[in-house]
Amino acid sequence: MKYLSAFGLLETRKLSSKMARWGIVLLGLYLIAAFLTPVLVGLGFLPDGQMGLDSPMYSSPSWGHWCGTDRLGRDVCVRTLQGTNVALQVVLLAVGFAVLIGVPIGILSAYMGGFVDRIMVLIMETLYTVPVLLLSVVIAFLLGRGILNAAIALCVVYIPQYFRVVRNQTMQVKTELYIEAARSMGAGPLWIMRRYLFKNVITSVPVLLTLNAADAVLVLGGLGFLGLGLPETIPEWGSDLNMALDAVPIGIWWTALFPGIAMFGLVLSLSLLGEALEDFISGNELVKE
Repeated sequence: MKYLSAFGLLETRKLSSKMARWGIVLLGLYLIAAFLTPVLVGLGFLPDGQMGLDSPMYSSPSWGHWCGTDRLGRDVCVRTLQGTNVALQVVLLAVGFAVLIGVPIGILSAYMGGFVDRIMVLIMETLYTVPVLLLSVVIAFLLGRGILNAAIALCVVYIPQYFRVVRNQTMQVKTELYIEAARSMGAGPLWIMRRYLFKNVITSVPVLLTLNAADAVLVLGGLGFLGLGLPETIPEWGSDLNMALDAVPIGIWWTALFPGIAMFGLVLSLSLLGEALEDFISGNELVKE
């Protein structure tokens, strides 16, 4: 049985390694596109995705416009590339804010316990029960359009998830003997939370972060599709898909295909990274046991 479990662990690690490689490669392509597109547009090698009045409307893919043009004559390929930059900005801000807020309050709530913990759990559980898209739509409607506002709308959605994961782990770790020893030696709450609790409960955050980032791409697309995400002057996949609704029934397929593929690819890359990290961490825990 020991050999069988070792073989299974080896196969799991091989699969995780493959998923991680593909996820890194795909995500690397998106990062390259996000960094190079503004530079190429600024140097004049690519047309501005917002300017297209001189180009024909709904032009099919050609050498002049590889992905065709939309109803305003704007280059679909360039708009899709520019949407990569926007999507990565919003997603990174959203999950970054969620981690910075959810992790500390999760540790604090579990360590303090009592009334503080009950209030925090009540608030976070209330937020967690609301559907992700519905909550983000409400917050985006209240805040208005904008990159920072969209990031905040997504951030509020994911804070309860980090809170729950970190709180549950902190509840287990804070009963360990070394925590009691540190407390008996006069260590204060802030020192214990920073020095002992944080490094022991942060291990599961990277997995949740990548999976939330993948989900945030879809939620941002949903906000853009509903007209609540970003201003019309900013290229965004969801809003482009919304504009493509009227074109698809009359055979204009390229205005929806390329933004959809771009969104799918980014979600796939982040999901692969998240699954690989989860398998890797699970495998390490089995080795320790």
